[in-house]
Amino acid sequence: MERKKVTIPDLYRKKHEGKKITMLTAYDYPVAKIVDEAGIDMILVGDSLGMVVLGYDSTVPVTMDEMIHHSKAVRRGTKYAFLVGDMPFMSFQVSEEEAVRNAGRFLKEAGCDAIKLETAEPRVLEVTKAIIEAGIPVLGHLGLTPQSATKLGGLKVQGKDAEAAKKIINSAIALKEAGCFAVVLECIPEKIAKIITEELSIPTIGIGAGKDCDGQVLVINDMLGLFERFLPKFVKQYVKLAPQILDAVKKYRQEVEAGKFPAVEHTFAIKEEELKKVG
Repeated sequence: MERKKVTIPDLYRKKHEGKKITMLTAYDYPVAKIVDEAGIDMILVGDSLGMVVLGYDSTVPVTMDEMIHHSKAVRRGTKYAFLVGDMPFMSFQVSEEEAVRNAGRFLKEAGCDAIKLETAEPRVLEVTKAIIEAGIPVLGHLGLTPQSATKLGGLKVQGKDAEAAKKIINSAIALKEAGCFAVVLECIPEKIAKIITEELSIPTIGIGAGKDCDGQVLVINDMLGLFERFLPKFVKQYVKLAPQILDAVKKYRQEVEAGKFPAVEHTFAIKEEELKKVG
């Protein structure tokens, strides 16, 4: 059966049929192509690229131009997956007009299918509605929102007491009512994520939120073992590529220094008669 481009109705259908939605991040063409070929439903060009690709200490320094640059590359490698661009810090907080303009860049310039916004604070809710009214689908994001990590007291689990849990539940409902097509739940207790998933008619995508969410997302550099600065508890490493790459680079250096590379099979020849003509 020929694969088709994943759409929002497809994501809704999966939720209501009890089928899990798969999502991963990607930040460049070759990785996006692999993720897409693997059959992943959704690809997120996350502002996490600030830490895992650009070497920043947090996601805060990431700019719109950086996000558009990487989103364009991911789009070129994505044929079937539903592509979401992440609105970086200060791209939507200044004004509704600027937020809509920046959101539009993800679709107009980068070819994304939707954008993602962090938090459901009252002002962000109004921005969310404005973006949706402009015809741009929005994926919400609750719980641990990295752009607000300082305000939240660091990168830690959210919703661990009754008051905080109720706030996240109410925020999820508010995002659904604002028109979000789905919501990411990051680093919240599993039982709270289950309550939200059962309450909402739109899909929930968990990251550190347990198995009862409608889908799961991970940062691909984490699950491939490429980012070694720290490893969140919720990450499963399916392979550890960083040590393998390090070994390969060391071997390359050693062979070049020893004159073993390039070998004959890696070089090109010229006929003797042609070489004589060179002089």
